[in-house]
Amino acid sequence: MLIQILIVDDHQLVLDGLRLMLDHREDIKILAEAQNGQIALDYIKTNEVDLVVMDLNMPEMDGLKACKAMKKHNPQIKILILSMISDGKMIKNVVKAGADGYLLKNSGQDELIKAIQDVYAGTKVFDTKILEMMLNPAAKSVKNENMLPSLSRREKEILQLIIEECTTAEIAEKLFISFGTVETHRRNMLSKLGVRNTAGLVAASYQYNILD
Repeated sequence: MLIQILIVDDHQLVLDGLRLMLDHREDIKILAEAQNGQIALDYIKTNEVDLVVMDLNMPEMDGLKACKAMKKHNPQIKILILSMISDGKMIKNVVKAGADGYLLKNSGQDELIKAIQDVYAGTKVFDTKILEMMLNPAAKSVKNENMLPSLSRREKEILQLIIEECTTAEIAEKLFISFGTVETHRRNMLSKLGVRNTAGLVAASYQYNILD
C-alpha cells in the first residue's frame, strides 16, 4: 500500500515540517506541494492523488472552497484538513463540503500519520477537540433534504444518546431494549451513513442535520 498525497499550505515552514514528518515513510509518498487551493485543484486534475492534506486559511482559494471543488471533480479523493481553526460553524461547513477528516495543527506526528492511514482506508477522522466543536449547538448548518439519509425514530434516539457519549449498555437501559438490539441499530446506521465508527456517526449527524 502506497498512499500518494498532496500537501497544501501557504506557509513554507508548515510544508517543510510535513515533509520532515512524512518523507521517511515507506507507505506515504508526497507527490507535490501547493500554496493555495487553486494550485491544489489544478494539480489533482492532471495527477493521480489519493489524499490531500490541506489548510483552510489560504490566498486565492481557501481550503473550504478547494474541498468542495475537489470533491466535485473527484468524489473518491480523500481530504484531511490540517488547520488551527476550531470554529464550530466552519468545521461543520468543511464536513458538509466533504472533508474526510479534521486535525488541529498541534497534533503530533504519530497522530497525523494514523489519520492519513485511516482516512485513506475510508474512516472519518476528527480530533477530539474538533468533535467537541461539532457538538456545539450554537453552530447550526442548513438542512439539505436531498442529502438526508433516512433513519428510523429508534435509530435517531440511539444516535442522540451516542452523541451524548452514552455507552451501549447505558443506551440499552435508557431505551429498555437489549444490548444486541442497540448494536444492530448502530451497525445499520453505520451502513446507512457510510461511516465506520462513532466519530463518523457524529460527523454525519451534523453533515446531514439528522437530529434537527
